[in-house]
Amino acid sequence: MTAILPAEHYRSFARAPRAQFLANLVLAQEKETAMTPLKEIIAGRKLSALFQPIIDLNSGEFLGYEGLIRGPADSPLHSPINLFGAAEQQGLSLEVEMLSRHIVLETFAKQNLPGNLFLNVSPETLTNPSFKNGQTLSFMSELGIAPERVIIEITENQPTFDFVAMRSALLHYRGMGFQIAIDDLGEGFSSLRLWSELRPQFIKIDMHFVQGVDRDPIKLQFLKSIQSIAESCGTHVIAEGVETEAELRVVKDIGIALGQGYFIARPSHTPPLLASAETSRILNCSNNIVLPQTDSPRRSQTRAHKLLTYIEPVQPDTLIDHIFDRFNANATLHVIPVVKNGMPQGLINRYHFIDRFAKPFQRELHGKKPCLDIIVAPLLVEKNMPIEELSHFLVEADSRHFADGFIITDSGRYIGVASGQDLLRELTQMQLEAARYANPLTLLPGNVPINEHIEYLLHGNTSFVACYCDLDHFKPFNDTYSYRKGDEMIQLCGRILSWACDPKHDFIGHIGGDDFILLMQSRDWKVRCEQALRSFEQAAGLMFDAEHLSAGGYNSEGRDGVVKFHPLTSLSIGAIHVVPEQFASHHEVSAAMSDAKKMAKKISGNSLFVEQRNALSK
Repeated sequence: MTAILPAEHYRSFARAPRAQFLANLVLAQEKETAMTPLKEIIAGRKLSALFQPIIDLNSGEFLGYEGLIRGPADSPLHSPINLFGAAEQQGLSLEVEMLSRHIVLETFAKQNLPGNLFLNVSPETLTNPSFKNGQTLSFMSELGIAPERVIIEITENQPTFDFVAMRSALLHYRGMGFQIAIDDLGEGFSSLRLWSELRPQFIKIDMHFVQGVDRDPIKLQFLKSIQSIAESCGTHVIAEGVETEAELRVVKDIGIALGQGYFIARPSHTPPLLASAETSRILNCSNNIVLPQTDSPRRSQTRAHKLLTYIEPVQPDTLIDHIFDRFNANATLHVIPVVKNGMPQGLINRYHFIDRFAKPFQRELHGKKPCLDIIVAPLLVEKNMPIEELSHFLVEADSRHFADGFIITDSGRYIGVASGQDLLRELTQMQLEAARYANPLTLLPGNVPINEHIEYLLHGNTSFVACYCDLDHFKPFNDTYSYRKGDEMIQLCGRILSWACDPKHDFIGHIGGDDFILLMQSRDWKVRCEQALRSFEQAAGLMFDAEHLSAGGYNSEGRDGVVKFHPLTSLSIGAIHVVPEQFASHHEVSAAMSDAKKMAKKISGNSLFVEQRNALSK
């Protein structure tokens, strides 16, 4: 079918040569035809709404639902990415978003869904007069939806820079009773600034940091940091993209208030009103998950501002001659930041600058021009970004930023610069320091992580079993068979105890020497310990000479210098039931474990002693 174009199209084309006229006509017809499916969708209101629950991780009840939109099922525009992408290309973004909003509100009211509605709104639409002047509020009134039940969820496909207009608009909507949420926190720097500038009631953490958090200590630290900041400013955190049981357990255990994702419930035209039995079971479970281990608690305290070097910036209209003079005056100056009204505009790299203007007459030709023409777009890093996150971010960014450096900001304002070399130096220092917190022989967590995990369990009001594991008669073995064999014995013990642990529920640490700690939440913890004792007896037997095995021991010089008979090396485990109300700190738990270990060592051979005085019924 041939599209009928408006007369003005033909008049404008007629002024061009005939060949060009025909080409333009074909292009216009193709464009008009391409727009037809989207216009038909808008005219026929051919969009449908889906809803995905957002769950309160403390109560297990749904706080509300996020409204999502889909195009016609038999159309390439069914996907929201394709739908809104086509709308942007064809200049119909406002029309599609307003229709989407109406469809979501209508369906929400028709289904009489309980709780709140999270309504996606782009920054561009948020400041549009048609929204601000009350059309949506009037439509909601007709549907019987109070603004107090609607949470405006700010989504952004492009960075938002007009924070003044955004703040003004959101204050207006808050005055009408709406609440505010920011979507995909952590995906870009503008969302972090939006949080700082707008102080929303809710923030959604980008699913990248939620998925796999049970295995990634960097993601875990990011979530912990966001949760800590949120607590200090009264914001509720929503963990988006929860897709596994382990991810749900982690976000619950670190105190995040709300969750959303496929594991909880998928988007649906008719969403559930209650959480599934599986989700409820996890939320009601008193056990705390064993979190992925960071190398050092100090690493999470290292922020980007530690890399900062202040360099006096120049204005965009600064002459190129002045840049020459700055670099000539200071041979160690590698980069000059360009800043206007406190906001970073770009960077001028020494080597790129000299390479460009070293040719004859270049300074004479360009020296009186403003430097704005030669700056490169900078990488902006907020001063409180954790070093580990910065390293991942820099790896994924354009490689030139590693050499050129990046600008460090405070709420978007310039405060200094740093380089990839600065980052590498700090990461190297952190790795060296991290070795202090892991045992170099077994690579198991050392004293500091052990104590941290005990505190984590105590603060989580979690009951668990703490086991102190120690090798008996180890020194005579070490003296008789050499320290190398002694190290092999310790490594063997570490592997066996690790195999005995369920990584989802149990924690193993290595204090040092032949001493290990198990912090167990497994219901069958006692069976696991007994299996470890049997396994150690069998495996350790392979490390002794046949004559020593048949004799049950060997003669060796003791600690008092006297040669005497020593039994074969065995494993003793002293266990205590830890009830949080009975222990105030890891110091008290450690003392009780040590007492139980002493009792276990009084039993000959491979032994398990369980302190019964504070035992829970198991």
